[in-house]
Amino acid sequence: MSATTHPTTSRAERVLDVLRDRDLHALLVTDLSNLRWLTGFTGSAGAAVVGTDGTRRFVTDFRYLTQSAEQLDDSWAREISSDILEGVARQLPDEGELRLGFDDANLSVRNREKLGRLAREGIELVPAGGAVEGLRVVKDADELDRVRAAAKLADDALADVLTRGLAGRTERDVALDLEFTMRRMGAEAVSFPPIVASGPHGALPHAAPRDVEIPPGTLCVVDWGAMLDGYASDCTRTYGTGGDVDPRDREVYDIVLRAQEAALAAVRPGPTGREVDAVARAIIDASGHAEHFGHGLGHGVGLEVHEGPRLSKQGEDTLAAGNVVTVEPGVYVPGAVGVRIEDLVIVTEDGGEVVSSLPKELQVIG
Repeated sequence: MSATTHPTTSRAERVLDVLRDRDLHALLVTDLSNLRWLTGFTGSAGAAVVGTDGTRRFVTDFRYLTQSAEQLDDSWAREISSDILEGVARQLPDEGELRLGFDDANLSVRNREKLGRLAREGIELVPAGGAVEGLRVVKDADELDRVRAAAKLADDALADVLTRGLAGRTERDVALDLEFTMRRMGAEAVSFPPIVASGPHGALPHAAPRDVEIPPGTLCVVDWGAMLDGYASDCTRTYGTGGDVDPRDREVYDIVLRAQEAALAAVRPGPTGREVDAVARAIIDASGHAEHFGHGLGHGVGLEVHEGPRLSKQGEDTLAAGNVVTVEPGVYVPGAVGVRIEDLVIVTEDGGEVVSSLPKELQVIG
């Protein structure tokens, strides 16, 4: 397995700034996405400790002896241990007071208690959830390139699937075709199981594809994403399925499109997620569909398909250059129709770069 190109040195230095702000001497990283971001390690078991004294220590088990040697740069001291928490305890300094932060959202209560038993006297375990996630929300140039590549692969895959049509195929068939096509094109996985939902079924925001044929003359929601080089994409398009689409459904589509384009124009450094969400929500509310838009406008995307920052009524974080967010308003009329239009957007210094490339005007696919 080839070595990664993650700029782990600068990322570890960013962690040190967080440690100082939180009055910590060191941070234990156990979440696998955070571990990959920090060290470049892509295995399924490991932990890292970063300290203000220059400590950079990594622990994994025998399965990853060779892989960790290839993926971590020389700044990391490595230990192979049959018990990762025991290995972590051995890597901590032998003396002195130490405030060790740990991810209380990821480390189980049982493992927290175990680490407390293993750590020597003088080591204080301090909850420090979100320390790395708060840094991950601003992507570096390497990460942004990976997101762009994942989005392009996903777009190319759906464009290929659409050449085989929608009407007359089952939702499940289209979803499987889309997943297999992404994998054939080089995706390491899907970001999430694709959603394909036609007609009234599209009114379920997270509908599961059914073994039911997609009829003509309706709308079909397709929500999909690819994982490529560790990074996710996320996009949604809603298509007409041939024949005459109900004017009611076209009206809903036009409302969602207007809301989506207005929100895209509001994406830039400075506003909070709540403020961008409000731009789209005001348009949908004014159309009489306030009760049909019950989820947030969007979310961050990176190593995980759902991460910070949030674009929602609860989105308190201020957008910054380097954020990657979705903009995905929807209207879901129970028993009638659902429409969602979603783009993946990189926040730039002066606006937003839309990396989703497929058309958004209503396309009718036979």
